[in-house]
Amino acid sequence: MLEKVAAGDSAAFRQLFYAYHQRLGSYIFRITESRELTQEIVQDVFLKIWINRAHLEVVGSFESYLFVAARHHALNYLKKLAREKHRQQEWLRSFSGEAEPMEGGEDAGPEALIEQAIALLPPQQKKVYQLSREQGLQQKDIARELNISLETVKKHMVLAIRSLKDFVRTHMQLFSF
Repeated sequence: MLEKVAAGDSAAFRQLFYAYHQRLGSYIFRITESRELTQEIVQDVFLKIWINRAHLEVVGSFESYLFVAARHHALNYLKKLAREKHRQQEWLRSFSGEAEPMEGGEDAGPEALIEQAIALLPPQQKKVYQLSREQGLQQKDIARELNISLETVKKHMVLAIRSLKDFVRTHMQLFSF
């Protein structure tokens, strides 16, 4: 069956998926303890297998290969989630440790919150955000000016906007207390 999958036979791949997805899901669920993460990881692992199907012919034990790949993917995903959570906690800790009151006190508008949030962004995200929002440059122009790829500019914008939203949302909740 692996030879058929390696040759691009989607019906054989479907059989492989149905033969292993339940057991693999149970195994990954024991690691993640989350149905959503388990589903995502199982799909990601099978997608990687399909993308790299040409290499399946040299796999000695597919089951071992599958479970090891899935375990590595799950652990990497959990590490990524832990890093994100740690970054969020650090960000909140940096806010709660600030000695300077915000301009305008509790009645500060969203502009003041956004200014504060922008000041906390990592330097490259801050630069990309300011070139886009304050100077009105398009992403391709930002990429050219900073000598980085367009994809990097897009990623910095997504992360910056996410950080700004989280910061404003957190502070609005704190003010409502």
